Amino acid sequence: MLKLEDNPPILPPSTPSLDAITGHWWIAHTKARFEKAFAFDLLRRGTGYFLPLIQRVKISGGKKRRVMLPLFPSYVFFCGGEEDRYAALATNRICRVIDPIDQAGLLSELGALETALASKAVLDPYPFAAVGRRCRVRSGPFEGIEGVVIERDGPTRLVLQVKLLGQGASMEIDADLLEAVE
Repeated sequence: MLKLEDNPPILPPSTPSLDAITGHWWIAHTKARFEKAFAFDLLRRGTGYFLPLIQRVKISGGKKRRVMLPLFPSYVFFCGGEEDRYAALATNRICRVIDPIDQAGLLSELGALETALASKAVLDPYPFAAVGRRCRVRSGPFEGIEGVVIERDGPTRLVLQVKLLGQGASMEIDADLLEAVE
């Protein structure tokens, strides 16, 4: 188990945001529990990537430990050309590479997740696409983020989806900050 400071960064350290990474985006479907090792491989090669990590408390050996876990187990997003895709496959850490057709849509969805993570939103994995009303946050630190509102016991939750994976993450949000998207 890695110490918190020994985890790979969500984005390469020299990258201020996803928008600064140029090229074609790919989705690496990694072997089980190889997300962080693959991210370190990309970091060493200088390839842009996005590995959304969330902090969780695990109990192991009778002790509580804080760990960073991938928001989307077995998936890492990376950017580059054909040579980067080939180098990723050559790491022997991934099963396949998914080529998203809608690059702009993927970047929009990943940008929403990046904003939520940068603003320290509490994200919970949400393993399937939610059925509900699509809304946009109209003010505050999450202004402009779009997602699907779901109802759970307690506060309103907004699901930030990555449609291509059929997964997403839900975050708590004040319902007064939301507006419907037509």
